[in-house]
Amino acid sequence: MNKDRLTVIPPGHPLSGKVSPPGSKSITNRALLLAGLAKGTSRLTGALKSDDTRYMAEALRAMGVAVEEPDATTFVVTSSGRLSAPANPLFLGNAGTATRFLTAAVAMFDGTFVVDGDEHMRKRPIKPLVAALNALGVDAEAPTGCPPVTVKAAGGFRADRVVIDAGLSSQYVSALLMAAACGSRPLDIELAGTAIGARGYIGLTIASMEAFGASVEQPTPSTWRVLPTGYKAADYHIEPDASAATYLWAAEVLTGGRIDIGTATVDFTQPDAKSHDFMAKFPHMPAEIDGSQMQDAIPTLAVLAAFNETPVRFVGIENLRVKECDRIRALSTGLNNIRPGLAVEEGDDLVVNADPALAGQRLPADIDTFADHRIAMSFALAGLKVEGITILDPGCVAKTYPAYWDALGSLGVKFEG
Repeated sequence: MNKDRLTVIPPGHPLSGKVSPPGSKSITNRALLLAGLAKGTSRLTGALKSDDTRYMAEALRAMGVAVEEPDATTFVVTSSGRLSAPANPLFLGNAGTATRFLTAAVAMFDGTFVVDGDEHMRKRPIKPLVAALNALGVDAEAPTGCPPVTVKAAGGFRADRVVIDAGLSSQYVSALLMAAACGSRPLDIELAGTAIGARGYIGLTIASMEAFGASVEQPTPSTWRVLPTGYKAADYHIEPDASAATYLWAAEVLTGGRIDIGTATVDFTQPDAKSHDFMAKFPHMPAEIDGSQMQDAIPTLAVLAAFNETPVRFVGIENLRVKECDRIRALSTGLNNIRPGLAVEEGDDLVVNADPALAGQRLPADIDTFADHRIAMSFALAGLKVEGITILDPGCVAKTYPAYWDALGSLGVKFEG
């Protein structure tokens, strides 16, 4: 594979076959951290091995946790239940989950921890989480409002209640939830207002915590109470990644094929699986789709919408502007490179002016992925129907789905470049 560019050749036939998506990134990084916070040895199976999870595993190793990888989908984590201050800053690339989760977790121990990332991560906001940690008596600072974050930890939280603004990301709440179980007292975490990005991921967090022995109560819809149980080592199986599955579901409906991913849609617990309901309506997707609770599926849906019978407006997606890149801008840019006017940004809404006649045309377009795995993977779908779609920096899919191009190839898709 050319590291700089990859042109997708439309297969011209329905895509059929069996592809097993990788394990869930969201669940893998939660389970890795929880296993690192648990005393004893945990075995995580079905796990994702990708850039994001590698950064989490390396950070845990740097803090004294043993993380072994006996095969391609297993982590064996052995920990004393404590994280030790590392000799150097923790470098987490552009892994938002690892960065947010570790920023809170390290506060429960002792010493100075610096949580940092690459140039993209240094543009992603973390100020609300740092403010919450400050309110809990933790000496934490992020001068730019983004990483790097310096945490001078002194054994945990000093209060039993905190209010957090989670409008930008539910990961702030998940980070506090997971850390709080390591405390010495119960902690109430309350939302400031009702807005929360991708609330469904809170459910994933709590389910993972409970698998490692934690106890979380929810006195109100906007308040969670975490008991100071600590964590127990556990064997934990991780379900396939629903966000990765969206590309395969979309490829199936776009080409009229049949792709068996080995897991029934109803068996997914991740929020992005809800996108399957909209894909099932293709080419008659609704005029408006609220993406607030399935944010990582929006790039897939937006590219699919380009081939819909009627235009689609995506709302509730303002948080996409602070993901690995500004995904609203990346989507509108890429779609308009395929055909001018195909997408319009209206405030933080994205309107895709669907045109089923695009299929079968030759419309050469270089797609700038902005080093964002989801932009690369979603625009590859356009190449299944339109000639001349070239993905720039195709290797960025390694962030969450290193075998993506191989998966499409196994279904009969060919590439140049």
